[in-house]
Amino acid sequence: MNINGLIDVQIDGINMDDYPDFVDAHVSFAIDEEGNILTDEQLDQLAEDHPEWVQEMTHDEIMGRA
Repeated sequence: MNINGLIDVQIDGINMDDYPDFVDAHVSFAIDEEGNILTDEQLDQLAEDHPEWVQEMTHDEIMGRA
């Protein structure tokens, strides 16, 4: 999966009491570069294969950069 091609990425599960780890934060929605909405299985695989990217997206979300 090309994470750089994902658009409309939505992060849920952000708990500020868990800063800076945000262990419950996860990508709940995203669209790939071909316009397909990612399935739950693809979202799970995304989290498994790219945990650093999910963490970065979470930090961007709380900083208002997403």
